[in-house]
Amino acid sequence: MERFKYRVSSNSTMKIKENKSFFLMQFGDTPQLRVIDFLIDNHFFDYPMTEIARESNVSYNSLKVFFDYFVKSGIICKTRKIGKSNYYKFNLDNSFVKNLIRLDWSLTKRNVLPEAEEPAVCA
Repeated sequence: MERFKYRVSSNSTMKIKENKSFFLMQFGDTPQLRVIDFLIDNHFFDYPMTEIARESNVSYNSLKVFFDYFVKSGIICKTRKIGKSNYYKFNLDNSFVKNLIRLDWSLTKRNVLPEAEEPAVCA
């Protein structure tokens, strides 16, 4: 279960994850990576942009900066339209997306079951 801290700013309340995912701990905590991390964890479902922004803890305006690139590059695909909202999900047919999901599982297994992976030997 995720624990959240709440920080109150002058105009809104944003939730902040206390426990970062292994993916974000490994690669950094940027808006793009937060969105990718959220979509990896929820890759079976589709969401409107507003919910992707909220659940990723990224401002909607920041999401708009790079979201079109994610769609054009095939990382995210549009699934349907409900009212005025377009819904999007991770494009599971994209080989890059498949490898991101594998990488996330690999990082999780390595950190949860450290004995499952042999130590790397540098030559």
